Formats: sequence, C-alpha cells, structure tokens
Amino acid sequence: MPKVTKKTLNLRGKILDLTVPKVMGILNITPDSFYAGSRTFSVESAVEQAGRMLSEGATFLDLGGYSTRPGAGPVSPEEEADRVLPVIEAIRRGFPEAWISVDTFRAPVARQAVEAGAVMINDVSGGSLDPGMFATVAALDVPYVLMHMRGTPQTMTALTDYHDLIPDILLELQNRVSALEQLGLKDIVVDPGFGFAKTARQNFELLNGLEAFRMFGSPLLVGLSRKSSIWRTLGITAEEALNGTTVLNTLALTKGADLLRVHDVREAVEAITLLTACQALPTG
Repeated sequence: MPKVTKKTLNLRGKILDLTVPKVMGILNITPDSFYAGSRTFSVESAVEQAGRMLSEGATFLDLGGYSTRPGAGPVSPEEEADRVLPVIEAIRRGFPEAWISVDTFRAPVARQAVEAGAVMINDVSGGSLDPGMFATVAALDVPYVLMHMRGTPQTMTALTDYHDLIPDILLELQNRVSALEQLGLKDIVVDPGFGFAKTARQNFELLNGLEAFRMFGSPLLVGLSRKSSIWRTLGITAEEALNGTTVLNTLALTKGADLLRVHDVREAVEAITLLTACQALPTG
C-alpha cells in the first residue's frame, strides 16, 4: 500500500505547499553543461539569469558547479565550491527571498552552500559518491533530493543493465530512503533520475510507470528538460527540444510530479497552470 504523499517542505522554518506543483530553474555555473543556454560564466550573468527565472515563476533556483552530463570531466571540490558559493551569496543579496538548491554530490560543498544560504541539497548520486553526504544532510536538516543513479557521470552510460527497470530502481532507492529516515531526515524528495544510467527507451518506460514512485510518500521531482531522449527521438538538437520537454513535463504532472526541474521556467509554469485549471473542473 503506497504512503500518502507528503505535500510540504520545510525551508528554514517556512513551509512550502506542493499541492500545486512547483518549478525549479536550472542555473549551471559550468562551461560544459550539455545545454548551452543554461551555462553562465560570471556572477553577474548568473544573478541576471536568476532574476529572470524568478520573474517567470521559479520557486527554486538549482545551482550546480559540476556538469553531470554523460562523460563530463571531473572538477575538484575546491573548484566546484569556488564556482557556486559566490553566486549563492550574490543571489541572496539581490533576491533575499529566493530559495536556492545546490546541485552537488559532495558533502563539503553541500555544507558550504547551505551555510552560504542554500535551503535544499540536490544530489544526483543519491549519496553513492560521498559516504559523508547522508550524515551531513541530517545534521544540516534541510530538504534533500535523492536521485537514482548508478556509477559516476563518467561511467553511468555503461550501467544500464536492469533485471526489471522500475522494481530495481525502487529497491535501490528504498534502501537509501530507509537510511535517511533512520538518521531522522524528514524532508526527502525522490527523483527517478531520467537520463542517469538509463537508455532513451528506459527513460520512456520510467515515465510511463512514474506513479510507482508514490510508494515512498515523498514529493517527486522530475528532470526531463531538453534531455537527449527527447531530441534524439525527434531527430533535432537540445536547442530545439523545448516543445518536446513541455509535452513530457505535462505527462509527468499527470502522473504525480510535484517539482519540475527545467531550463525554461515560463513554459513549465504555464503547463502547471493550464493542467491545474483542467483538473479543478468537476468530472462526470
């Protein structure tokens, strides 16, 4: 029997209601993220992009200093922190009410980011790449996005062999959810990890079965924005994949997504607004 899905997050004492899904804008402080439109190369340009996303309706800004695209090169923890921390501090100065998520799989970077003003940790490795992450998150007592991935960004494309895709992923996530709950963490967000150790076909299978992830009773984050399973299927490029992204985001919303992680905030907010208006109508 699936748990009743938790529809709130505690963000530094402020309660975010997820009854209506929310949008997380992607802000990459990297030179090599797969979608060029998400890259920023200075603190000033990052703050400008943050302001635009907030004005378009983003609830979170997700800042990352380490590209996790397949085959991405390694970045030292020091360089990752040097990229991310000044941007967090600058956004906090320019937009004090902004809610910032830090996209990192390293516990020391996560701690520094929260100390600088981040309110959530988004870990693509689900704690698998830093044994200190779970204890750090529990000590910080901030919401944690637990994503499913196998291997590393450098090796994950070779780790797509599953006996039974969705049950296997659920089991791997369940072990980590249990470990976090034993540490007392209350705000866990589950992310199935589209594109991470999954083929294009597996991504579509995962989306079709997204309702299964409600078993955790946790808010569900979906990150499909401009990913290769969209543009390769359509025979286009990542730059042309906005329409395809909106189609799949809308499908994810109908299957229970609570947070959409996107490059294009306005379009995602519009999808949520229109779908919510349809769902508010009486049936029968």
